Amino acid sequence: MTPEAGAEAASDRERGESLLELLIALSIMSIAVVAVIGGLVASIVASDIHRKQSTAGAAVRDYAETVEKYVAGAGYTACAAPSAYAPGTVGFSAPSGFTASAVTVQYWSGTAWTAGPCTELGLQRLTVQVASSDTRATEQVVLVLRKPCGQGSSC
Repeated sequence: MTPEAGAEAASDRERGESLLELLIALSIMSIAVVAVIGGLVASIVASDIHRKQSTAGAAVRDYAETVEKYVAGAGYTACAAPSAYAPGTVGFSAPSGFTASAVTVQYWSGTAWTAGPCTELGLQRLTVQVASSDTRATEQVVLVLRKPCGQGSSC
């Protein structure tokens, strides 16, 4: 073996990695880490939104049932504005981090639902809503309220 061949064999064994190869490997690993973290963050945000939608959906149904009980217990208001069925009026309290509201009231005219003028025939269509305070979830329910003692009565 010549001295040149021995020196060449030694340099092949001690060659190591170049700076460029290390930078490329580091870049690939960084991209992979960013992708994994991005996926985790997206999963957490989607989970939070779904939890809030679920809570808002249950709360808006509870609000609608509270309004129905209020109306059945002589709480029906002829030609009512949405404020007549506000959460505080009917005895509903929204869960922490959510707000509840009566959005619209429409009246049955005999042929269609109208927002006004009120032609009181004993039927009202009320839209109630529960929304999260960060506006990530909003759920609505439309319910039809009828005068408990019937059309044309003065109860």
